[in-house]
Amino acid sequence: MVARLVRRDAGMVTSEYAVGVIAAVAFAAVLYKVVTSGQVSEELQGIVGRALNGQT
Repeated sequence: MVARLVRRDAGMVTSEYAVGVIAAVAFAAVLYKVVTSGQVSEELQGIVGRALNGQT
């Protein structure tokens, strides 16, 4: 009986992993779109430029 429960649970680990990977990829895609948009990109370049020039 215990072996049967363990076998059923083994498939759930794989499916949970797959859902986690899909969620991470979707989050990365949304983050990429936000960061590469015009306004956000300009702000990030300004922040990096000020940091490299020693300005606050």
